[in-house]
Amino acid sequence: MSLIRSERTAAGLLLGAAALGLILANTPAGPALLDLQHSYIGAGLLKISVGHVISDGLLAVFFFIVAVELKHELVVGELNSVQKAIHPAIAAVAGVIVPAGLYLVLTAGTGVQNGWPIPTATDIAFALGVLAVFGRGLPNRLRVFLLALAVLDDLIAILIIAVFFTEDPNLLELLLAAVTLTLFGLLSRMLRGRMRWPLGVLMVLLALLTWWLVYDSGVHATIAGVALGLVMARQPAGRVTHVLEPWSNGLILPLFAFSAALVPIPKVSPSELSPAFWGILIALPVGKLVGITLGGWLGSFTRRGPDRNRISLFGIVTVSALGGIGFTVSLLMNELAFAGSETVRAEGTLAVLLGSAVAIVVSAFLVAALARRNRRLHPHPEHGGEPAAAKHGGARTT
Repeated sequence: MSLIRSERTAAGLLLGAAALGLILANTPAGPALLDLQHSYIGAGLLKISVGHVISDGLLAVFFFIVAVELKHELVVGELNSVQKAIHPAIAAVAGVIVPAGLYLVLTAGTGVQNGWPIPTATDIAFALGVLAVFGRGLPNRLRVFLLALAVLDDLIAILIIAVFFTEDPNLLELLLAAVTLTLFGLLSRMLRGRMRWPLGVLMVLLALLTWWLVYDSGVHATIAGVALGLVMARQPAGRVTHVLEPWSNGLILPLFAFSAALVPIPKVSPSELSPAFWGILIALPVGKLVGITLGGWLGSFTRRGPDRNRISLFGIVTVSALGGIGFTVSLLMNELAFAGSETVRAEGTLAVLLGSAVAIVVSAFLVAALARRNRRLHPHPEHGGEPAAAKHGGARTT
């Protein structure tokens, strides 16, 4: 299990699953896999496609883990005060505004402007994986800054999904979901002693009911995972995420990456590709690099005291390049934004994969260069600080 918790392993599994999905979709096995993805299971109110089981059901577990980590960071972690949060917050906001704006400029008047959220996301599993592989000797503060930035980026992504990808929700079902969610949160505060197992079973049932009510209401079901993670008491939530993390890293995220990358490569010339393809391909790595760098530089002026400039501009640029690895959440945004056009959605998926690949190569080069410089300047560990690849208390690997 410890291997699957590794950031390097998580990133490798994601990349391998996406590559396998893309390859198989363009072989004779592709049509059968696509038919399986679009096939339905269950009946009546519980009828749902295999693809939605993955993107709406299993991915809610990932967002539950994200929400628990977000709550941890806001309460006792790196975002538990305005002074701690302001620097990564400015970087995160700029890292959303700039790529979204660049995408809108590149796609103006083409009818695919609704894809602007796609290049705004950061995949923390890949980002931390690249940092772990190439960042030997980097001080832990760089990883902490990247983690805080990614947690805030996830929060913004959650808000975007909730606000921009919800149409005509069923208010009665949302009200019922609020009731079951409240009961779930209250029971989580009673998890102790001999009553733990009965309460746990009841909480699982309430969680499933909350998920179904949110899913059936028209709100994207991953929001249910977020809500459950935020209302659950911190200590039991930490234990649950510890159990779920290997399943998220080793099964849920790779399965989603495989499913999302299961698209035939369009047999068209580059000039015939949708403007959405070029908008995502450019805005994801370039927009994130420019936006986070600008925001990180501006945010550095908010620091007080002797550690005001403890993250160099080179360090900020390196984190910015890592932020351009969109992958998981960008693929989800792509599915939501272009749900009505299979062709544009397929091209958007390819753009996310290619744009993330560019960001991986650039960030790997920058991380390795920064690590070499840091080892040269600080040859002893006590001077250079904790390695960036070291595990930070409570930090997620997805």
